[in-house]
Amino acid sequence: MKIRWAGVLFLLSSALVGFIVAPVYFYRHPLAAFDVALFLLYVVATLMAITVGYHRLYSHAAFRAHAIVRFLCLFFGAASFQQSALRWASLHRTHHRYVDTERDPYNIKRGFFYAHVGWVILRKPVIDYDNALDLQKDGMLTHQHRHYQLWALGAGVVLPLFLGALAGRLIETFLLTIAARLAVVHHCTFFINSFAHTFGTADYDPHSSAKDNWIGALLTNGEGYHNFHHRFPSDYRNGIRWYHWDPTKWLIRALSWVGLTSELRLTPAASIEQARAETRALRASKKI
Repeated sequence: MKIRWAGVLFLLSSALVGFIVAPVYFYRHPLAAFDVALFLLYVVATLMAITVGYHRLYSHAAFRAHAIVRFLCLFFGAASFQQSALRWASLHRTHHRYVDTERDPYNIKRGFFYAHVGWVILRKPVIDYDNALDLQKDGMLTHQHRHYQLWALGAGVVLPLFLGALAGRLIETFLLTIAARLAVVHHCTFFINSFAHTFGTADYDPHSSAKDNWIGALLTNGEGYHNFHHRFPSDYRNGIRWYHWDPTKWLIRALSWVGLTSELRLTPAASIEQARAETRALRASKKI
């Protein structure tokens, strides 16, 4: 364990500026429609880049995507300041392989705080990129990995500030679209590791700490149906019912209608029902 002060400073400063300085500023200076629109655009784009791209596309190969979609996921994923897609996916694959053990990089058994943000600021995980050899064949992805700082600064700082300057809203853009947006997106993503491994039900894999919870789904673009996901990680869906809040699934499916995604992977209904039946049997026998 070693405190990573750069990570502490970055997370604290974005939260303090976004959640304290920004409200004070906007109390004295009214919001404009541009401020709200750019903030919402960046929140949606960066969150979707993580859940659609970093997670379901790159970490789990749950579907195939056109180069345009891959670029947008890498561009706005970098803007989320959560490291490169290759690093993110490799760590996530390690999490799935060793979930709830000491080799799990965000092991919930170390506590809610550790799984949420402690793993970012208290240790530097060892990454074995051998579990992502398939991704290293993607030239666009490896370029983002090698030049991550340029991608992140360009997509997450330079572009929004440029747009803000054009609109005459430079300070407002920095406070809202950069600082507040980063804080919101970081903690929504972190909830996948903490909230989704703590609260809810486990109907598909009772031995995993991952839980299904509709509140978690609201916080994480649909990733909150996490017990299903850990049981069937290659499924492009997390919420399998039509009424499950899973905008990530809806976007992937919608893009398939215009040919921008393909080969969407679905778990057979029989396998899903078998998993549920096995869980019910274990509960009935009081083995869990």
